[in-house]
Amino acid sequence: MKKRALLSVYDKNGIVELASFLLNAGWEILSTGGTAAHLTQNGVRVSDVSAVTGFPECLDGRVKTLHPAIHAGLLARRSDPSHLDTLEKLHIQPIDLVCVNLYPFFEKAQAGLAFDETVEFTDIGGPTMLRSAAKNFQDVVVLTDPADYPAVISALSTESGVPPALRRKLAGKAFNLTSAYDAAVSRFMLQGDEFPPYYAVSMRLAATLRYGENAHQKAALYYAADAKGAAGGMKQLQGKELSYNNVRDLDIAWKCAAASRQVAGGQAFAVALKHNSPCGAAVGATPLEAYRKTFACDPVSIFGGIVGMSAAVDEETAREMTKTFLEVVVAPGFTEGALKAFAEKKNVRLLAASVEPDDREEILSVAGGILVQTRDAQLFGDWKAVTKAVPTEAQAAEMRLGAAVAVYAKSNAVLVVKDGAVCGIGAGQTNRIWAAEQALSRAKAYTDAAGFPAAEVLASDAFFPFRDCVDAAARYGIKAIVQPGGSLRDDESIQACDEHGIAMVFTGIRHFKH
Repeated sequence: MKKRALLSVYDKNGIVELASFLLNAGWEILSTGGTAAHLTQNGVRVSDVSAVTGFPECLDGRVKTLHPAIHAGLLARRSDPSHLDTLEKLHIQPIDLVCVNLYPFFEKAQAGLAFDETVEFTDIGGPTMLRSAAKNFQDVVVLTDPADYPAVISALSTESGVPPALRRKLAGKAFNLTSAYDAAVSRFMLQGDEFPPYYAVSMRLAATLRYGENAHQKAALYYAADAKGAAGGMKQLQGKELSYNNVRDLDIAWKCAAASRQVAGGQAFAVALKHNSPCGAAVGATPLEAYRKTFACDPVSIFGGIVGMSAAVDEETAREMTKTFLEVVVAPGFTEGALKAFAEKKNVRLLAASVEPDDREEILSVAGGILVQTRDAQLFGDWKAVTKAVPTEAQAAEMRLGAAVAVYAKSNAVLVVKDGAVCGIGAGQTNRIWAAEQALSRAKAYTDAAGFPAAEVLASDAFFPFRDCVDAAARYGIKAIVQPGGSLRDDESIQACDEHGIAMVFTGIRHFKH
């Protein structure tokens, strides 16, 4: 009996070559709609599915392949005589190969179409055929990816045909695709339902990485298949492949740069990252000024670090950046002059990214599961001065900058700001006084080196449970503190500030980052 293949694809790359090979090998080609027309136009003889089912396409093409003549031909086990007898009695011929890829729901879900219009791109017949064929992979070859066509053509050219291991792999890829597709549809339908009974998310492989957090670990990068914003839109312009650690730092650098738009007052913003936590950040009238101030915050830690910018990098800024070793620079764009300057440092990875961050929830793996939470996107709640002294406008601007960067510093985190530069960062400490002392001492080193007066503003990611941080800040000349408030000992901290003449503001929003 002549073998039969059913070809119905949205992505038509390689389909003519596959169909031509099968036809020349004596197969019958079944097809539908646009695929049938495309193959016919390219000289490939096809049989229409409706001729097999004895039923015309209907409901504007919604029903084409949903028919026993198709699915019995896919699901019948060739090793089971009763299945073969049933096919013979029903005059149904087996189908030996299915090649299907799906309507572009991933792309349409992020295209801003009306709800009803997007729903129309939900493929029903395609996933159903893939699942039928994949379940019966011992007898049916199932193809979803044009990259797999050559391997199948090569195997079918041999006497033994497609080996069991390849059949199983292709079936697994089919279920992998349909599960991701269903997850994308589910997420679209459940918009606004933050935590459904089953957490389904579609992730598409973006890159296989050289190694993981350490050289003996394997790793890969996946992006949400329907992601918007920076995550799905970053474009690497230069440099080596990204490493696992690069991507983790890059993620924080870009989130921090994007968040800075809320507090930078139209100025350029730069942040330097090392080991997933900021080591310096600053605003400036130009990208060059912002970067120079950021570099000066911690000229030691920035070596081998990652820089995020809120404004496009120009040639002058790029040449300044090439004076030190940087792993990655991410920005909304790079001028031609900047790209020329960076070309002298070919290993520096340059990434251009939209200034709109992805607003999807955050996912963290734990043993045997995941933690899911909404993004920490609200910088401030009830901004309220709680001391006798109130901050000046200049101090309030510094407070907002420090509080914004604190969101992305590892807890416990305390930051000191001086003239638009987050020059002292104490992060990742197990108690807050250590974080404060570290931040204050680093800020003093910065101001002493530059010949500046002492910094005046300190920001904390969480409340002060004791007055020790206030007393330490006073010894370093701090004049204004911003913190969330909410401790049982708030009155103690407020009293300490009043004793030292320090202005304190409560924001009402804590920003732990573990």
